[in-house]
Amino acid sequence: MIRFYRALLRIYPASFRHEYGEEMIRAFSDQLREAEGAPARAARAAAAVPEVLGNALAVHAELLRQDLRYTLRMLARARAFALTAIAIIGFGVGANVAAFSLTDFILLRPLPFPESDRLVTVMERLPAYPAMVMSPANFRDWQPAATAFERLGVHTPISASLVGAGDPLRIEGTAISVDGLAALRVRPVLGRLFREGEDALDAPGVALLSDRLWRRVFGADPAIVGRKIVLDGVPREIVGVMAADFGFPSRRSDIWIPLSFPPGAFADRTNTYLTGIARLKPGVTLAAARAEMDLIAARSRQQYPKENENVAVAVDPLRDQAIQQSRVMVMALSSAALGVLLIVCANLANLLLARALGRRRELAVRTALGAGRERLVRQLATESLVLAAAGGALGIAFARVAVPVAWTLVPVSLPTLASPGIDLRVLAFAAVLIVVTALAFGLAPMVRGTAGAVGELRDGTRTTGAGRERLRAALVAVEVAASIVLLVVTGLLLRALWNVQHIDPGFRPEGVMTARTQLPWATYAATTPRFAFYDRVLGDIRALPGVQHAAYISGLPMVWRGGICQVEIAGVPPGRYGEQTVSVRFVTPGFFDTMRIPLRGRDISDTDTMDTDGVAVVSESFARRYMPGSDAVGRRFNVALADRAVVGVAGDIHVRGLEGESEPQVYLAYRQVRDNWFPPYAPKDLAVRSSLPPEQLSAAIRRIVHAADPQQPVSDLRPMTAIVAGETATRELQARVLAAFAVVALALAAIGIHGVLAFAVSQRTAEIGVRLALGARRGDILAMMARQGGWPVVAGLVPGLAIAYGAGRWLESLLVGIRPTDATTFGAALLLALAMAAAGMLVPTLRALRIDPIVAIRSE
Repeated sequence: MIRFYRALLRIYPASFRHEYGEEMIRAFSDQLREAEGAPARAARAAAAVPEVLGNALAVHAELLRQDLRYTLRMLARARAFALTAIAIIGFGVGANVAAFSLTDFILLRPLPFPESDRLVTVMERLPAYPAMVMSPANFRDWQPAATAFERLGVHTPISASLVGAGDPLRIEGTAISVDGLAALRVRPVLGRLFREGEDALDAPGVALLSDRLWRRVFGADPAIVGRKIVLDGVPREIVGVMAADFGFPSRRSDIWIPLSFPPGAFADRTNTYLTGIARLKPGVTLAAARAEMDLIAARSRQQYPKENENVAVAVDPLRDQAIQQSRVMVMALSSAALGVLLIVCANLANLLLARALGRRRELAVRTALGAGRERLVRQLATESLVLAAAGGALGIAFARVAVPVAWTLVPVSLPTLASPGIDLRVLAFAAVLIVVTALAFGLAPMVRGTAGAVGELRDGTRTTGAGRERLRAALVAVEVAASIVLLVVTGLLLRALWNVQHIDPGFRPEGVMTARTQLPWATYAATTPRFAFYDRVLGDIRALPGVQHAAYISGLPMVWRGGICQVEIAGVPPGRYGEQTVSVRFVTPGFFDTMRIPLRGRDISDTDTMDTDGVAVVSESFARRYMPGSDAVGRRFNVALADRAVVGVAGDIHVRGLEGESEPQVYLAYRQVRDNWFPPYAPKDLAVRSSLPPEQLSAAIRRIVHAADPQQPVSDLRPMTAIVAGETATRELQARVLAAFAVVALALAAIGIHGVLAFAVSQRTAEIGVRLALGARRGDILAMMARQGGWPVVAGLVPGLAIAYGAGRWLESLLVGIRPTDATTFGAALLLALAMAAAGMLVPTLRALRIDPIVAIRSE
């Protein structure tokens, strides 16, 4: 029992045990002797447990109160040190909390669907397209054959005119099959989901609203279910409102309608526009589902050797498909934040080590007066934790401001409307950061710096020890290495951004205003009213003073990626399906003049109708690939259900963004279609080249469209320059964040070098004075200080450059036109790092040169 009680007393602080432990053991022994029998002694031992626990907690609380009061007094007397340490910790913790919030939201947090890890996308795979939308015909064949999925459905984006809720409004949405919605296993907050059969062509129209649209347009009306709206001319009943975080398949979607297939949808297997969404059955692995779909695709290739000759199936996790383009950049930002934290912690360790060395005499006196090592460590731990907690609180406040900025880095394709925030997971991460920072980079240097304090009190020396100097120099080397990595990575991404921004898009966006007027198919499926709308709108706009050109197109470059069609070239043997593809757009006359795209031959004309020969303008890349060695003008080919003659060759433009490689382009005459042909390809994007101010032109466009059709909304009114700039907006923000990290890293590394040298000068003042008194020249002192400050810099540069090279190779997919070994970037980073080191060494070195030897010797 005594042994048990002695072990129990270890709950008390060591100082308390040393003073009262033996007395408490004797008292417990007396109580055991008074107890009669083993049960009574066991009961006495059991009663001692809560008694000791309660008293120990009270003693610890009292010591903590004393340590906190002492800590606050000490920090109040050293305000500059305290504020510097808190600011350094705050920035490091804040940057990492914000980065973790983004990383957790994009890469780690489950999607807002039950068992979201079982959700996969199902798409076609072609040699040039690892994941491509599929055709209704292939979906119809594959769905019943797939047994690995609980449900397999499809969806496709829509853009529709909403009438019946105030002014006509253009909204983005999704047409989704009943199976597709069921695969997600979601529930609306109001109403119901689609029922079986509501995706039939003759079924009554229904729709689901997003929470955002319900609040913004319908005022969060709780009685919204059952209300009628008109969507693209089709009456629909609102049957439900989805949850606030539901944004499938992307956060652009504001409305969902059942996906129906019109007559003839299954006739052409090259008509691809569907994305599959499926839920794996319990126990079925992703590999098993892929193997099954490979077998199904192989059978499909045998059944349809021409259309499906080269078609395979891609089955990928839903999250991976949504974030594949963002993963590397998110990890790069998180790594940069960790690099800054490493620099912050190294600086903090240096700062606290210097403070500990300055307090050695104070702690030596406390030790001589009876304070044990455990008591001193406890006090130092309290100081570290107070500083880390204050810095952590500042960091969390900083992160709350930074996280909304991080929202712009979240990929639009992530299927949720939720946003990153500071929740319990993030706060737990912040708490771990604070504790690790306090103990590993706060307490450890202070304990090391105060070791041997009693010996210093005895001999009165002021030497700091070679080991501690090496530790502080090693910390500076770590800072320099992290700084050079951040500098190189930032430089590579900035150069890549500059390259992207200076890519010639193939057209002149300056002076072009764009707008979207997507005509509802229920009203404009026939060509006569559709052509009349285009003619009236374009005629009125061209009549405006200051307007030079105006035209419609199926989709503007970088806005609409374009429909991919198979092409057959007269005189050229047909290649395998998926190899001879083009991007098709229907245009009105004047598009090439409006966008200032070079054109050889003639433009599309209003006289190009269904009664005349089919014509097309093709891109230079089309002519090079499919009609090499001869003038393409006059050659014939087949695309979009008709034979066409090439009447013009236009310059290549960037359709899939400035960085994307675009397919050969084919521009078709907007009048060479029949009623109900190619709904997704109907011209909907308006481009106007004008010298008018944007505000004046925008108002005029709205007025003219309203006069042509009062029920037709105008959306996406913006200059073409904004569209082009938007292609690099995310890159630019990412580069700015990394540049900010790099600047802070440089500044902190310079501060670290300054701190090491400044402390060295203060500790070696007498030595420098003796050297000067014995005849040393100022140049010798300068060389000595340069060596002391320079070797940590060199020690950090070598591994830093090696790590930077590896980081550049990792980011190679983001480096447009830049090699990971770019000499200019590495040279600039090296010069900046050396300049930073020189700036950090300047003031302490000058201070050493100004030392008066007589004053220095007397001060000792």
